[in-house]
Amino acid sequence: MKKDMRYLCYPFMRESASTVDFEIRTDSLTTRIGEAIAVNDVPQIIDDLRCLQPMVYHLNGSVRGKLAITEQDLAELSDLYDRYVAEVKEEIGQFVLPQGTHAACILHVCRSEAKKSVRALHHVMLEREVPEHLMDYANLLANVFFVMAVYANKQHGVDEIPFVSKSYPTKRMKKKETHS
Repeated sequence: MKKDMRYLCYPFMRESASTVDFEIRTDSLTTRIGEAIAVNDVPQIIDDLRCLQPMVYHLNGSVRGKLAITEQDLAELSDLYDRYVAEVKEEIGQFVLPQGTHAACILHVCRSEAKKSVRALHHVMLEREVPEHLMDYANLLANVFFVMAVYANKQHGVDEIPFVSKSYPTKRMKKKETHS
């Protein structure tokens, strides 16, 4: 007897492979991007998020299914990152607390969800071969959400609050090493 689909939220849910965890993490990220779109009022951020949201689903499917994220997609994401960094380079010279406007806070949640996706993809890579540019794309996504969050705050006149760790020595990051 065929299982009634109403009792199945995702067809691969009972698989033991880490691929399922990656797919669930990226689904969560895509949902959070939708939330970020809903609360943002900065047109540039909204437009960029509308482009990124389907790309995260393409990232999701690129592990189990046909490879949908290309090197060109990675280059475009890198350009997007550079565009935001150019706007917030003064604000991201040190580690900052995730705070500010509601929109910026949701973008920080997207950053955190992207990091969880990176970690889930790492576990997939321990089990099977995955194109390296997918890992680069996932890592870069987290950094894009970080600079978007800082940009959202800047657009509303909200200053970043530096965080100085008591656990690690402080050192200035080089410009190219700036990340979330």
